[in-house]
Amino acid sequence: MTAPVDFPPEPTRIEPEDAAALDAYSRVVVDVAERLTPSVANLRITRRARGGHLPAGAGSGVVLTPDGFLVTSAHVVAGRGRRGTASFADGREFSFTVVGSDPLSDLAVLRAEASDLVAATLGDAEHLRVGQLVVAIGNPHGFAGSITAGVISALGRSLPARAGRTTRIIDNVIQTDAALNPGNSGGALVDNRSRVVGINTAVAGIGLGLAVPINEPTRRVIGALMRDGRVRRAYIGVAGGPRPLPPHARAEWRAPTAVEVVEVVEGSPADRAGLRPEDLIVELGGSAVTTVDDLQRLMVAELIGSEVEVTVLRSGRAQRLALVPAELTT
Repeated sequence: MTAPVDFPPEPTRIEPEDAAALDAYSRVVVDVAERLTPSVANLRITRRARGGHLPAGAGSGVVLTPDGFLVTSAHVVAGRGRRGTASFADGREFSFTVVGSDPLSDLAVLRAEASDLVAATLGDAEHLRVGQLVVAIGNPHGFAGSITAGVISALGRSLPARAGRTTRIIDNVIQTDAALNPGNSGGALVDNRSRVVGINTAVAGIGLGLAVPINEPTRRVIGALMRDGRVRRAYIGVAGGPRPLPPHARAEWRAPTAVEVVEVVEGSPADRAGLRPEDLIVELGGSAVTTVDDLQRLMVAELIGSEVEVTVLRSGRAQRLALVPAELTT
């Protein structure tokens, strides 16, 4: 008796419209890869030690200007005496130094000894939508010029960052399912028009990558690092948390919550202005304060040393105090 023959299953038929969609998807990814790969560097980090420099890690960087400025993640170059080599897809290598690093935004700016790099185009993450195609370009595990594609899984995530004893929340972090691995940090997250909309920063799990957004606040951070090598932030000296406003205050201030002062640092600007624990901060400098994030976003360099009015609710009554923020030190 002849044994039955197993024939391979017929291939799944791809409808013409599905084939066109797949082809369009591939074209976008290929176009982005061709445009951006020359602008993403493989970074090899070294640290100063007795007798020279020793290997201290690796990561990715994105070219900002043809004359050698690059942006990467601050944690990639964290530590004293960091420097290294940036290599590109065309085989060129350049030494770089760290111009400035800001751990509280997880961004750093480097300067390579080059004059004719291919600068990436920066986009604006504020215009992203959940489900939108994005491409991650970096150097995971040292594999230079690796491309992965996915979608925006979520927007508006928060990521804690620390510098010394200071903790800050990075706002509007992008979540993507584009595969990110060690070495991708500092690389580019790119939209379908080949614009860098994020700097890859962390892997929170399989299919869960995070990127610091490119938006107006981060552009200011990058600009300050390029210009001054550091980022200045205002400091008032309070610890606080969200607190629902009572009904009458909600109607008056047109907001559901405020920031309750939990602690006032002795000798701080807030202490000198007369803020007390249990005060509810509803406004600072004419801007509404409904969350700790609101208060944090208002701590810009322009406020340092300038008198600003802070409005608090104390025992149900509004009080306006004169506050002079100092500069945050980390």
